[in-house]
Amino acid sequence: MRQVAQVGDGTGGVGARRLVLLRHAKAERAGAVDDVLRPLRLDGRRQAGRVGAALRESGLVPERVLCSSALRTRQTWELLASQLGDVEPEVTVSDALYAADVPDVLELVAATDPRVRTLLVVGHEPTMAATASHLADPASDGGALAQVRVGVPTATYSVLESDAAWDAWGPRGALLTYVGRPAV
Repeated sequence: MRQVAQVGDGTGGVGARRLVLLRHAKAERAGAVDDVLRPLRLDGRRQAGRVGAALRESGLVPERVLCSSALRTRQTWELLASQLGDVEPEVTVSDALYAADVPDVLELVAATDPRVRTLLVVGHEPTMAATASHLADPASDGGALAQVRVGVPTATYSVLESDAAWDAWGPRGALLTYVGRPAV
Protein backbone atom coordinates (compact mmCIF):
# COMPACT_ATOMS: atom_id res chain seq x y z
CA MET A 1 0.00 0.00 0.00
CA ARG A 2 1.32 3.42 -0.92
CA GLN A 3 0.85 5.94 1.85
CA VAL A 4 -0.21 9.48 1.09
CA ALA A 5 0.37 10.80 4.60
CA GLN A 6 0.35 9.22 8.00
CA VAL A 7 0.11 10.06 11.66
CA GLY A 8 0.11 7.16 14.08
CA ASP A 9 -1.10 3.80 12.82
CA GLY A 10 -4.75 4.67 12.18
CA THR A 11 -6.01 2.15 14.73
CA GLY A 12 -7.30 4.63 17.28
CA GLY A 13 -7.46 4.86 21.01
CA VAL A 14 -9.48 2.58 23.27
CA GLY A 15 -12.60 4.77 23.44
CA ALA A 16 -12.19 6.51 20.12
CA ARG A 17 -14.75 6.44 17.36
CA ARG A 18 -13.17 6.14 13.94
CA LEU A 19 -14.64 7.59 10.79
CA VAL A 20 -13.17 6.28 7.53
CA LEU A 21 -14.01 8.44 4.52
CA LEU A 22 -13.31 6.63 1.25
CA ARG A 23 -13.44 7.97 -2.27
CA HIS A 24 -14.63 5.21 -4.61
CA ALA A 25 -12.08 3.32 -6.70
CA LYS A 26 -11.22 4.22 -10.30
CA ALA A 27 -14.30 4.24 -12.55
CA GLU A 28 -14.85 4.24 -16.28
CA ARG A 29 -14.83 7.66 -17.92
CA ALA A 30 -18.06 9.59 -18.14
CA GLY A 31 -19.83 9.61 -21.46
CA ALA A 32 -21.62 6.52 -22.69
CA VAL A 33 -23.79 6.04 -19.58
CA ASP A 34 -25.32 8.28 -16.91
CA ASP A 35 -22.77 9.26 -14.28
CA VAL A 36 -24.56 7.32 -11.55
CA LEU A 37 -24.20 4.13 -13.65
CA ARG A 38 -20.46 4.34 -14.33
CA PRO A 39 -18.81 1.04 -13.31
CA LEU A 40 -15.33 0.50 -11.92
CA ARG A 41 -12.46 -0.07 -14.33
CA LEU A 42 -10.37 -3.21 -13.96
CA ASP A 43 -7.65 -1.33 -12.08
CA GLY A 44 -10.37 0.20 -9.89
CA ARG A 45 -11.60 -3.27 -9.03
CA ARG A 46 -8.08 -4.17 -7.90
CA GLN A 47 -7.85 -0.91 -5.92
CA ALA A 48 -11.08 -1.67 -4.07
CA GLY A 49 -9.86 -5.10 -3.01
CA ARG A 50 -6.59 -3.62 -1.81
CA VAL A 51 -8.43 -1.01 0.25
CA GLY A 52 -10.37 -3.82 1.93
CA ALA A 53 -7.16 -5.69 2.74
CA ALA A 54 -5.55 -2.49 4.06
CA LEU A 55 -8.53 -1.72 6.30
CA ARG A 56 -8.51 -5.27 7.66
CA GLU A 57 -4.75 -5.19 8.33
CA SER A 58 -5.08 -1.81 10.09
CA GLY A 59 -7.91 -2.94 12.35
CA LEU A 60 -10.34 -0.60 10.58
CA VAL A 61 -13.06 -3.12 9.79
CA PRO A 62 -16.30 -1.11 9.91
CA GLU A 63 -19.31 -1.98 12.02
CA ARG A 64 -21.47 0.28 9.87
CA VAL A 65 -21.15 1.42 6.26
CA LEU A 66 -22.79 4.35 4.50
CA CYS A 67 -22.46 3.95 0.75
CA SER A 68 -23.54 6.19 -2.11
CA SER A 69 -26.06 4.57 -4.45
CA ALA A 70 -23.85 5.16 -7.51
CA LEU A 71 -22.73 1.93 -9.18
CA ARG A 72 -19.01 2.67 -8.72
CA THR A 73 -19.37 3.23 -4.97
CA ARG A 74 -21.49 0.11 -4.50
CA GLN A 75 -18.93 -1.93 -6.49
CA THR A 76 -16.12 -0.41 -4.41
CA TRP A 77 -17.88 -1.47 -1.21
CA GLU A 78 -18.65 -4.99 -2.47
CA LEU A 79 -15.06 -5.65 -3.58
CA LEU A 80 -13.64 -4.05 -0.42
CA ALA A 81 -16.00 -6.12 1.77
CA SER A 82 -14.77 -9.35 0.19
CA GLN A 83 -11.38 -8.67 1.78
CA LEU A 84 -12.57 -7.86 5.31
CA GLY A 85 -12.94 -11.42 6.54
CA ASP A 86 -15.98 -12.93 8.20
CA VAL A 87 -17.81 -9.73 9.16
CA GLU A 88 -21.22 -8.38 8.23
CA PRO A 89 -21.47 -4.69 9.02
CA GLU A 90 -24.76 -2.84 8.81
CA VAL A 91 -24.81 -1.30 5.31
CA THR A 92 -26.96 1.63 4.21
CA VAL A 93 -26.94 2.52 0.51
CA SER A 94 -28.00 6.13 0.24
CA ASP A 95 -29.10 8.24 -2.71
CA ALA A 96 -28.32 11.24 -0.50
CA LEU A 97 -24.58 10.44 -0.57
CA TYR A 98 -24.41 10.63 -4.37
CA ALA A 99 -24.70 14.43 -4.48
CA ALA A 100 -23.91 15.05 -0.81
CA ASP A 101 -22.05 18.01 0.58
CA VAL A 102 -20.30 18.15 3.95
CA PRO A 103 -23.45 18.95 6.01
CA ASP A 104 -25.25 16.02 4.34
CA VAL A 105 -22.45 13.62 5.28
CA LEU A 106 -22.36 14.94 8.84
CA GLU A 107 -26.13 14.47 9.14
CA LEU A 108 -25.80 10.82 8.09
CA VAL A 109 -22.85 10.31 10.47
CA ALA A 110 -24.81 11.90 13.33
CA ALA A 111 -27.57 9.30 12.91
CA THR A 112 -25.13 6.45 13.61
CA ASP A 113 -25.80 4.24 16.62
CA PRO A 114 -23.50 5.36 19.47
CA ARG A 115 -22.35 1.76 19.98
CA VAL A 116 -20.65 1.82 16.55
CA ARG A 117 -16.92 2.46 16.93
CA THR A 118 -15.82 2.30 13.27
CA LEU A 119 -17.93 3.86 10.52
CA LEU A 120 -17.03 3.73 6.82
CA VAL A 121 -18.47 6.21 4.31
CA VAL A 122 -17.97 5.33 0.63
CA GLY A 123 -18.60 8.42 -1.46
CA HIS A 124 -17.33 10.91 -3.99
CA GLU A 125 -15.00 13.85 -4.42
CA PRO A 126 -14.84 16.61 -3.54
CA THR A 127 -17.07 15.71 -0.59
CA MET A 128 -14.97 12.96 1.03
CA ALA A 129 -11.86 15.16 1.24
CA ALA A 130 -13.88 18.25 2.17
CA THR A 131 -15.53 16.36 5.03
CA ALA A 132 -12.15 15.17 6.32
CA SER A 133 -10.79 18.72 6.08
CA HIS A 134 -13.85 20.14 7.86
CA LEU A 135 -13.59 17.67 10.74
CA ALA A 136 -9.80 17.69 11.13
CA ASP A 137 -8.39 19.30 14.26
CA PRO A 138 -5.46 21.66 13.54
CA ALA A 139 -3.27 19.28 15.62
CA SER A 140 -3.65 16.67 12.85
CA ASP A 141 -0.63 15.85 10.71
CA GLY A 142 0.20 18.70 8.34
CA GLY A 143 0.76 16.40 5.37
CA ALA A 144 -2.56 14.64 5.85
CA LEU A 145 -4.34 17.98 6.22
CA ALA A 146 -2.68 19.33 3.10
CA GLN A 147 -3.79 16.26 1.14
CA VAL A 148 -7.46 16.48 2.12
CA ARG A 149 -7.51 20.22 1.53
CA VAL A 150 -6.61 19.75 -2.14
CA GLY A 151 -8.65 16.59 -2.68
CA VAL A 152 -7.82 12.92 -2.82
CA PRO A 153 -7.33 10.47 -5.69
CA THR A 154 -9.58 7.48 -6.25
CA ALA A 155 -9.47 4.70 -3.63
CA THR A 156 -8.00 7.05 -1.03
CA TYR A 157 -9.30 6.86 2.51
CA SER A 158 -8.96 9.26 5.41
CA VAL A 159 -9.19 8.11 9.02
CA LEU A 160 -10.49 10.50 11.67
CA GLU A 161 -10.75 9.75 15.39
CA SER A 162 -12.66 11.34 18.24
CA ASP A 163 -14.08 10.32 21.60
CA ALA A 164 -17.18 12.42 20.86
CA ALA A 165 -20.55 10.83 20.15
CA TRP A 166 -21.36 10.65 16.42
CA ASP A 167 -23.97 13.38 16.74
CA ALA A 168 -21.37 15.71 18.27
CA TRP A 169 -18.80 15.48 15.45
CA GLY A 170 -18.22 18.95 14.07
CA PRO A 171 -15.65 21.40 12.73
CA ARG A 172 -12.09 20.65 13.85
CA GLY A 173 -13.38 18.11 16.37
CA ALA A 174 -11.52 14.98 15.24
CA LEU A 175 -7.91 14.04 14.74
CA LEU A 176 -7.03 13.17 11.15
CA THR A 177 -4.68 10.24 11.77
CA TYR A 178 -4.14 8.76 8.34
CA VAL A 179 -4.66 9.30 4.62
CA GLY A 180 -3.80 6.29 2.48
CA ARG A 181 -4.22 4.72 -0.92
CA PRO A 182 -3.29 1.23 -2.10
CA ALA A 183 -0.87 0.81 -4.95
CA VAL A 184 -2.52 -0.01 -8.27
